[in-house]
Amino acid sequence: MKLLVTGANGFVGQALCCEAIARGIEVRGATRQSCALPAGVEPVVLDLEDANWTQALQGVDAVIHLAARVHVMQDDSTDPVAEFRRVNVAGTAHLARVAAAAGVQRFVFVSSIKVNGEATDGIRRFSASDTPDPRDNYGVSKWEAEQALHSIAAETGLEIVIGRPPLVYGAGVKGNFAQMLNVLARGIPLPLATVKNRRSLIYLGNFVDALILCAMHPAASGQTYLLSDGEDISTSDLLRQLTQGMGCPARLFHCPQALLKLAGRLTNRTEQIERLLGSLQVDSNKIRRELGWTPPYTLEQGLQITTKKQPEN
Repeated sequence: MKLLVTGANGFVGQALCCEAIARGIEVRGATRQSCALPAGVEPVVLDLEDANWTQALQGVDAVIHLAARVHVMQDDSTDPVAEFRRVNVAGTAHLARVAAAAGVQRFVFVSSIKVNGEATDGIRRFSASDTPDPRDNYGVSKWEAEQALHSIAAETGLEIVIGRPPLVYGAGVKGNFAQMLNVLARGIPLPLATVKNRRSLIYLGNFVDALILCAMHPAASGQTYLLSDGEDISTSDLLRQLTQGMGCPARLFHCPQALLKLAGRLTNRTEQIERLLGSLQVDSNKIRRELGWTPPYTLEQGLQITTKKQPEN
């Protein structure tokens, strides 16, 4: 089998390429700029809107499409909606059409749990059968890309598989999770000791395992899967497990949530505060049931690996 992985130099892309190579799968890795890729990966430098994808797709059995314009807290684009649609919708649709014309059998699209919505109520989990309810430009663009792919599949016969992950963590993680690790390592006290929310996450090793299965399993064609470790955790317990793995104390104290939310509004960090306090639970039983998927790593194992191998800041 031969895979084309877009965004092959990213956090998920590098891990995916390494795992696929280890399993004896041929991998062609696509990036926007020339850069180092894991050993054994055949490099291709192309933009999503490039007209030269046909040659890069020759001999490819499946595409795992990771490249995207990602969600950012402070978007300084003059027209962020147009930018998200240009890359995440038009770019994805272009690649899928060229893939279908090149004879690629399957296209695995990494979407986002943001297609389902921003939060759950702590009782009911998001599922693949939910009516989509994206709330920001990133989530909307991912949902529009999903719809475009299903249309292309109906026209061309290209097999589409969609995976919607929540937050992906692991060694080398970037963004808010990396910032949180840095704060914990510095011993900064956090007012989150009694937060009892429930969050679903997915460890990098589990995520790439699920993506490879989606690229290969016959029953995955046409399906949408929500992906997670299968173990939900509160913010306070997450912080305690991370500090335990890092070998430092968890400096947590109690603060009323109303006060934290007020502080978020005053500092223009409402979204960050809501993620720390709110719940987002994912029902990943569909992929387990239909494809027989079992995450190779538990949540505890994933967190331990993340803290032991996280690069120092």
